[in-house]
Amino acid sequence: MRKNKKKKVIDATNPLSHHPVYKNRLKPRTPNQHNFIRTIVENTITFCQGVAGSGKTHIAIGIALEYLLEDKVEKIIITRPVVESGEKLGFLPGTAEEKLHPYLLPILDEIAYFIPMSQYGALKTQHKIEVVPLGLMRGRNFHNAFVVADECQNASYDQLKMLLTRIGHDSKMVLTGDTGQSDLYKNMQGGFMNLIKILHDVPDIGISKLLNDDIIRNPIIGKILAKLETLENAV
Repeated sequence: MRKNKKKKVIDATNPLSHHPVYKNRLKPRTPNQHNFIRTIVENTITFCQGVAGSGKTHIAIGIALEYLLEDKVEKIIITRPVVESGEKLGFLPGTAEEKLHPYLLPILDEIAYFIPMSQYGALKTQHKIEVVPLGLMRGRNFHNAFVVADECQNASYDQLKMLLTRIGHDSKMVLTGDTGQSDLYKNMQGGFMNLIKILHDVPDIGISKLLNDDIIRNPIIGKILAKLETLENAV
């Protein structure tokens, strides 16, 4: 006699009850990108310095989502400094989150590549994904979390020092930055690279670098950067 199999009940209100749900999976496209992923996996804190379009944010967000959806961490914390790129935006109306939204669009684009935005909304509502300006991170501690700090070339030494001390037990942190595109005043720049130089030999801290050959956007970006670097170095 055939036995009735118990039907698995899926809670549609819980975005993790039928995980993992991906639109796309993280796939390294260059050896340096592969090494970046390996460095994240093998270390508690990873610094990644890389040029525009080389996959810094893409990889950091992709692996953070994998850790969350596969129950390796309980939440993701995404942070970045709120610095305007060469122009003053002035007063922005709305709530604090609405004011922050323009700065978060690159992050949201990467999230949308990996998972449906409906799932992101559910995860955010359940506080599984939290986006916080770097300036509001003081006093917080993150346990069993994956912290992604983006655009760190726009953070001061003191801000990054504060951020590094927020990491708690069973957590990972990835800090990404492109030192060639800092929007800080000259006297405030250099914190990101200084910390890399100071901490490079500390156990459980990994250093990764992505170059022009790792650019995964339009290949013309690499040609532009190479030409500009040649002219800038000649000055």
